This record gives sequence, C-alpha cells and structure tokens, in this order.
Amino acid sequence: MDQLSLVPRHPPPLPVSFSGNRGEFFRLVRRGAGLELITVGFYRFWLATDIRRHLWSNTHIDGDAAEYTGRGKELLIGFLIALAIIVPVYLAYFLAGLEAERYQAFASIPLLVFFYLFGQFAIYRARRYRLTRTVWRGVRFWMSGSGWAYAGQAALWGLLMILTLGLILPWREAALERYKMRHSYYGDLQGSFEGRGWEFFKRGWWLWLLVPIVLYVTPLAPFVYAGFKAVEWRWWLSGIRFGGVRLESTMRRGALIGLYWKVIGWVLLLALVFAAYLGLCAVLVASMSGAPLKEFFEPQVFTKSIPLLILAGLGYLMFALTINVAMRVYLMQDLWVRVLASTTVFNIEAAANVSARGEMANALGEGFADGLDVAGF
Repeated sequence: MDQLSLVPRHPPPLPVSFSGNRGEFFRLVRRGAGLELITVGFYRFWLATDIRRHLWSNTHIDGDAAEYTGRGKELLIGFLIALAIIVPVYLAYFLAGLEAERYQAFASIPLLVFFYLFGQFAIYRARRYRLTRTVWRGVRFWMSGSGWAYAGQAALWGLLMILTLGLILPWREAALERYKMRHSYYGDLQGSFEGRGWEFFKRGWWLWLLVPIVLYVTPLAPFVYAGFKAVEWRWWLSGIRFGGVRLESTMRRGALIGLYWKVIGWVLLLALVFAAYLGLCAVLVASMSGAPLKEFFEPQVFTKSIPLLILAGLGYLMFALTINVAMRVYLMQDLWVRVLASTTVFNIEAAANVSARGEMANALGEGFADGLDVAGF
C-alpha cells in the first residue's frame, strides 16, 4: 500500500472572496440617501437592510455565498419600541433638572451610567439579531446568552478602563468577545474566541503611546485610528472559532489608512461646497429683499431670515447625506472588501454536517443600538 495514502489529507485553507460591484453599491446608497431625505430619515432601516444583503450575498466561502434575511420593517419596529423606553427617561431627567437645578450635574451621573448599560445591552442584542438573520449553506447562525449579563461585565471593565487610562482595553475586548463568541453558534456548532489581550496589546502598544501626541497634532489622528482598526480587525478575525473551523487574517497595519483619508478629503471638499452654497443663498435672498449683503452674515439677521434658514437647512441635509454616502462607500463596502481579502478559512470541512438549531431573535436590540447610535453593519 502506498504510504502516502496513510497520511490524513487536510483540505487547503480557503480565501474568502467578494464578488460585489462597487458601482452597484454606490447607486444603492445614493438612492437610499435620496429616500432618507424624502422620508426624513426613516428609510435608513430599509437602507441598512439593503446594504447588509449586498455585503452578505456577495461574500463567498468555499464557493457559497452568505444570505441576510432581516427586514427593514423589523428594524423600524425595534427602533420605535426603543424610543418608547428611551424618551421617557430623557423626559424624567429633564423634569428632575427643572425641579432641582442644583442637583442636575449630580443627576447626570446615573443617567450616563444608565445609557452606558443600555448601550452595551444594545450592542449585544444587535449582534444577536444580525447573527440570527445570517444564513450560509441553508444553516442559520444564532446566539444565546444574556444582554444584561454582558452589559454588567462591560460596566466592570469600563471602571477598569478609567482606572488604567485605557491601557486595559485589549483585555477588555478579549473578555467581552469571549462571552459573545461562546454564546454564538452556527447550527449546532458552538463558537469560541481564542484571541488574548496580551496578543492585542503587543500588536498595538505603540498606538497607545501616540494618543497623547494625537491630541496636539490632529492630522496624525487618521493614521493612528486606521492603524488601530487594522490591528483590531486582524486580532479579532484570527481569534474566531466555530468548532474546528478557524479564521486567520493577514491585514497589514496600513491597510485602512487610505480609506479614512479619502473620507476626510470628501468631508473637506463637501464642506467647501456647502460654504459656497450658503454664500450663494445669502446673495440670492439679499438681492430679493434689497438689504445689504453684509447684514445677512450677522447672526441676529441670519437667524431671523426665514427663507435663508430654510435654504440653509436644506443645504445642510444634502451635505450630511452626501457625507453618509461617502462614508458608506469607503467605510462599509471598501473596508468590507479589504477585510475579506485578508481573511482565510481553515478546516471548513468541520462545518459540513451541522444541524440547524436556535430561535430567531427580535430587532429590539437593533432598535436600541440605532437610537443610541451604537449600531454596526
């Protein structure tokens, strides 16, 4: 018998590929921005769903694409339920401040603690929602565990973050990720996280040293932040396990710097366009009213000119939505592509015979995440 036949053969590692069209994604987010303007922002729930479907469906592992089954209506309902909880808390705080103004500063501390805990709860439940809406090869991902238990752990780590001036961040991220991953499943295949805080710290310790410098030299901020995110992505992906399946990332530290600088460039360019638009509006309104142009740039006159305020408001909305388009193209589509290009999957055959398990999660956590502005992909 051939001795080579006695040696167990392991399939080669598989790269993760992306087949999406950048122009198609740009048209998707451009159309979504226009509908957000028409619907006063409410279309963002359907836009988030469309973005995820585009990213998921064009992500291929071993030749098979993922599928996102979430719906915009679910996100809207979750957001409205979240508002029904968040708004009364804001109102109670406001009324308490009116009744006891001198205690308002002290009262803000429990308010901040409350929203921090809610934010961490939202992050956990939002991830749970997205996992239960992700399907690959007909088997759904799902998640168990308690959002409040996760929030409690995050709060304790938050206190340590304050006491250590942020140096304990790598160990915080590792501990919280271990909790999330051991409650994550692909069918009956349980997840785990093998990343260690010390590994994260070794890869990015020099970034912590640069933070004080960045506070005084602002142009360095994109380099430091982009470097940190690249290190974080590589560390996080390389620690993910689902049973015997593992991921590995080879992302370089400078892989994301260009993306952040492109966004900054677009923000500066659009800010110049917006300033020119405001000047043109002031000239137009001044010529129609017959008032001297220089008066319109005085705050007391500008705030009393209803036509100018309306034009400025519309311009600002267009400015903000256009920035969102640029951010979604560079920091969602392009970032997603670069992350996937650096990722390799090992031992994929361990996921060949999984059985479907788990229950669908509601979108309440995603609604909290959107209301508190801590939502992700």
